[in-house]
Amino acid sequence: MAPPILMLRDIHLTFGGTPLLEGAELSVSQGERLCVVGRNGSGKSTLLKIAAGLIEADAGERFVQPGATVRYLAQEPDLSGFATTLAYVEAGLAPGDDPYRAQYLLTQLGLTGAEGTARLSGGEARRAALARVLAPAPDILLLDEPTNHLDLPAIEWLEAELKATRSALVLISHDRRFLERLSQAAIWLDRGMARRLDAGFAQFESWRDDILGREELDRHKLDRKLVMEADWLRYGVTARRKRNIGRLRALESLRKQRREQRRVTGAVKLSAAEGEVSGKLVAEAKGASKAFGDTVVVRDFSTRIQRGDRVGIVGPNGAGKTTLLNLLTGTLAPDTGSVRLGANLQWVVLDQKRESLDPEWTLTEALTGGSGDTVIVDGKSKHVVSYMKDFLFAPIQARSPVGALSGGERGRLMLARALARPSNLLVLDEPTNDLDLETLDLLQEMLADYSGTVLLVSHDRDFLDRVVTSVIASEGDGHWTEYAGGYSDMVVQRGRGVEAREVAGPAARPAKAKSEEETAPSAPKVKAKRKLSFKEKHALKTLPAKMDALRTEMAALEARLADADLYRRDPAAFEGAVKTLDGVRAALAKAEDEWLALELLREELEDG
Repeated sequence: MAPPILMLRDIHLTFGGTPLLEGAELSVSQGERLCVVGRNGSGKSTLLKIAAGLIEADAGERFVQPGATVRYLAQEPDLSGFATTLAYVEAGLAPGDDPYRAQYLLTQLGLTGAEGTARLSGGEARRAALARVLAPAPDILLLDEPTNHLDLPAIEWLEAELKATRSALVLISHDRRFLERLSQAAIWLDRGMARRLDAGFAQFESWRDDILGREELDRHKLDRKLVMEADWLRYGVTARRKRNIGRLRALESLRKQRREQRRVTGAVKLSAAEGEVSGKLVAEAKGASKAFGDTVVVRDFSTRIQRGDRVGIVGPNGAGKTTLLNLLTGTLAPDTGSVRLGANLQWVVLDQKRESLDPEWTLTEALTGGSGDTVIVDGKSKHVVSYMKDFLFAPIQARSPVGALSGGERGRLMLARALARPSNLLVLDEPTNDLDLETLDLLQEMLADYSGTVLLVSHDRDFLDRVVTSVIASEGDGHWTEYAGGYSDMVVQRGRGVEAREVAGPAARPAKAKSEEETAPSAPKVKAKRKLSFKEKHALKTLPAKMDALRTEMAALEARLADADLYRRDPAAFEGAVKTLDGVRAALAKAEDEWLALELLREELEDG
């Protein structure tokens, strides 16, 4: 293995009480591609800042090979002090760097270089910051959530650019597909420690689950040993006192070991408060069009959305995704054509910009609306602190201002507010921004179990594939087309992914960024990468528990029928138990056949 050009060794850092990093390590060799993963608050961004030399650890060693260049992309880049985006990017160039690369990268990212930095949106600031760190072609790129606020064409362009670079990469991202395509190794930050997997992100989750499973088994063994030793202490023989004192000390050592174990942070508990059942029809558009001035955003669009549908809306920034969403929910009236809404709709909206959060509110006020200390969830009263814990907020944060929260915490707060309200229609505009991978998994499972309808705008290809049943894609010039299946299915049917929006003039968007799906030599190759559908994955996960429950029920019925006196005492009860047993056996056989078919399909797809 090549010698490291960047190394962190035995890093310790504490903010407040619990240590954030305890002996964390990071080693990066020339051209290596690492992803750093972990829960929100596990210290991922902090570790990257230590690697960049922006934060000094309490203890530990940082080594950078002499002459090696390091560039760091922050989650919230600061462009103050620069008049234009071009000036900001050029300031990151070193003597000898290509002076034209700054303008080239800005153009590829959809900027002209003449934009004033004081008036940039979050997405534009992120694009300028990306151009600044990429322009010098450094030895090491440290990228913290590089895909945040980027649309699909920009994400796919960035993937291609990073694949072609010779720089070593250290990535933090919630975009699974981005990590799968770029990473060669993974660093898992968990309870202050950094564990390394010398394989890409595609192997990470199964590896992590194996570690957690072994830990739980070890903890169970330790608990049993503690119980045995405590029993000995209470009831054991008191003779041979010297030996017994030694055993007592060993027991105290076990107890101390158990107390000092750091458990995995609890999982977010996501469940949507479901309202009354809506009508079968949720929304129907017929020839709907909408224009703003001379720009037609939606042109002659028709669709029919029914209860239980999960519809994704995709397109480049500026294509009109939010406008289409507003038309389909009746928030905006079409200029021509019609939009008809179904009966008994109760919808909840999760907005992309978190604008409904007042930074002056406390968490309690944001969750209760400023009235009392209770939240009504699914028709039941729940104390706000208890509800906060479901979303991994500490009780001490109850009086903290919303403005002091991190991006991930604001995302969880928006979910907590939205999911507390009864609904049968969820309207989600970029819900995955700033959420960690575990929370995304839980959000995905919650949507799978949600009996209502979902309208989803997202740039996360993997999340779309896992959640939606159809995709409405922008075709340009106000035209929209609906495709069955997820994002990958859309690419197969359409022959290409989402393309950059072309705008005339100097501010033209980047040229069409071809994704790997687009450059595939033939459709069958893409089709071979088909993944299990959401329903299939959910069935694979839930069927084992269902089969266990059926086996338990069957064993109880068989035990009851084994009573020789049952028929004599109660013939009707005996006949009823026999019929129930036959039904349970049939249900178990059906569940086992379904699980076996799905497991064989999963193995076939993975082998393919």
